[in-house]
Amino acid sequence: MSKKTTSISRQMKRLVFSFALLTLAVLVMAGSILMIYQDCYRELLRNLTRASEFNQDFKTEIDLKMYYYVIESRYSEGLPVQQVQAAQELARDLISSTTNKDSLQAITSVLDLCENLEAKIYQIQQTQSYDQRQLQLENNIYVLTGLIQEYMYNYLYSEAVQLSVLQQQTSRQLLTEMLIIALGAVAVFVLLTQYAMQLSRGITHPMVHLNRRLEQIGGGDLAVRRPVPSEIREIQTFGEGVEQMAGRMEQLIQEATEKQASLRHAELALLQAQINPHFLYNTMDTIIWLIEGEKSQEAVEMVSNLSSFFRNSLSKGADVITLAQEQSHVRSYLQIQQVRYQDILSYSIQIPPEIACQRIPKLTLQPLVENALYHGIKLKRARGQITVTGTIEGADVVLRVSDDGVGMPRQRLEELRAALETGERVGFGLVTVHERLRLLFGRGYGLQIESREGRGTVVTARIPREEEVLS
Repeated sequence: MSKKTTSISRQMKRLVFSFALLTLAVLVMAGSILMIYQDCYRELLRNLTRASEFNQDFKTEIDLKMYYYVIESRYSEGLPVQQVQAAQELARDLISSTTNKDSLQAITSVLDLCENLEAKIYQIQQTQSYDQRQLQLENNIYVLTGLIQEYMYNYLYSEAVQLSVLQQQTSRQLLTEMLIIALGAVAVFVLLTQYAMQLSRGITHPMVHLNRRLEQIGGGDLAVRRPVPSEIREIQTFGEGVEQMAGRMEQLIQEATEKQASLRHAELALLQAQINPHFLYNTMDTIIWLIEGEKSQEAVEMVSNLSSFFRNSLSKGADVITLAQEQSHVRSYLQIQQVRYQDILSYSIQIPPEIACQRIPKLTLQPLVENALYHGIKLKRARGQITVTGTIEGADVVLRVSDDGVGMPRQRLEELRAALETGERVGFGLVTVHERLRLLFGRGYGLQIESREGRGTVVTARIPREEEVLS
């Protein structure tokens, strides 16, 4: 009996030793495969991390700095060549470690576009004509920065997809290897079934959870969760990597969404700057006319009003200013225009002090006043009155710009009201102002227009009174 026991013991030892060798061999094989995938995973993750260093405000900053440079603004910091060169260095670094065809094509396009962008920047520097600079800015710089940003997002998307595919392949490979271990243990060691089952559960359960988690991520659930616990370091690292990937993808999606919103605001800001592009030329002609007529005091006042007008227009780069600042902006504009149209223009601004600190988007009232002058008073061919008022109505601040000009026919009024709802680019800048107010405050706010042919027009702007809305 003792010999039998010893013999069984020896056999068990042999079986255990054989099982250990088999398990070790399979684990070494699985570890090697996992390390290969791990290296690929690290490289892809590194590429994603490096690509995320790309300035998310690249287009906005380059466009703005080039715009300031072209108009020779005092806020100009020179040519943004260093930012473009930094983007080139990032692209070259990513090209050296990128293997995916789609990703490589996207990042190569980024590099080519950055080099082209740098050449176009120097081209603007060598261009003397202001009009040519503006044309190059719109047709070259703005287009190239938009393409660079688009291709960079394409690169991020392609690498993220490749990372997901690699993780799925790793998951399938690991599952196959672990099933082989479980089947080999059951076939070789029937007496060690319990041990084999425990070992199998210790490996397959985390993999099942990881598979389930990958399916959830594929279904759009990107919320970061606690990694699946496992005694195997590679599986634990893989689980942590899955959660890191999910968190990073969610962050990239959020950043892309915020970027689109920022681009929308930037587009509206450009529309602000382009309202009434001939105003400066006409004002300078008037100043020349005053100087030639030896009206030096009037010319000085005109230049002072023009300086105040553009100071308020820039507002140190702020998109939101106080109602008092907007009032000063409108007053400077009307004082300038009154010199040109002194025979036909009178105006009145009645903004109560209690709402002077109310914050509103810059260039809200000035386009309405400009519209009243050019499409109301000027067409009347007789003296007319423009009145700007502000009142508090409940939780809102209501601003009105009224004129006693020619007004508009009923059909034209309905077309303009419809344009406010559809966003059609008509209406002398009114649609732009209305769209900005709705984007910032919601559909309950914006412009309302009332007009009677031969009697005049009233444009009402409604904004929320709470100052913290725009914080």
